[in-house]
Amino acid sequence: MERTMIEVFRDKRAAKTLAALKKNNIDAYYVHTSKEALDLVESMLVQGSVVTCGGSVTLAETGIDNLLKNGKYEFLDRARPGITPEESHAVMRKAFMADYYVIGTNGITENGELFFIDGNGNRVAAVAYGPKNVIVIAGYNKITEDAEEARRRTKRIAAPANAYRIGAKTPCSEMGYCTDCNSPDRICGDELLVGYQRMGNRIKVILIDEELGF
Repeated sequence: MERTMIEVFRDKRAAKTLAALKKNNIDAYYVHTSKEALDLVESMLVQGSVVTCGGSVTLAETGIDNLLKNGKYEFLDRARPGITPEESHAVMRKAFMADYYVIGTNGITENGELFFIDGNGNRVAAVAYGPKNVIVIAGYNKITEDAEEARRRTKRIAAPANAYRIGAKTPCSEMGYCTDCNSPDRICGDELLVGYQRMGNRIKVILIDEELGF
């Protein structure tokens, strides 16, 4: 089927972003559907390997979270039913030794950077240094012009939506916008901007031509 003009321009912007990611030594792929992304992730994973993931609406929407839990891999589950907070934190620490860490992201800049905001800091720490492979899954809506736009978008859209989703008692979950609060439930305490990677292709980005996540 022939691409529409809007779709062609989306492809061009995606191509520009992927080229910038690759220039920063980050492997990058562009697919048009969640199913393609799911198949691509499955082709990257080695059966029997240790895998884990960060909390992500995008992973749920694409079915990738279920792929990780299908029994073919040793899945480190920090959110399994009945898990205690202490056990959950132990899983988060163990994730640093995983073979594959699969996550969403808060933003991908046209300059080839990845932007993350985190509550506990486990996700930003693992992305920066830890698991052997980091696979980032993101919808087209996560592309931003630069890091400042990525941060602004996260504060205005993603953080309030995620706070509401998990039932966090924060001002943003009530009002729908960030107040830079000091709430014990605050989910945006740590930030990470991933630029050039010295460990080539450790981080892999799969960009999907769909609106996914927040």
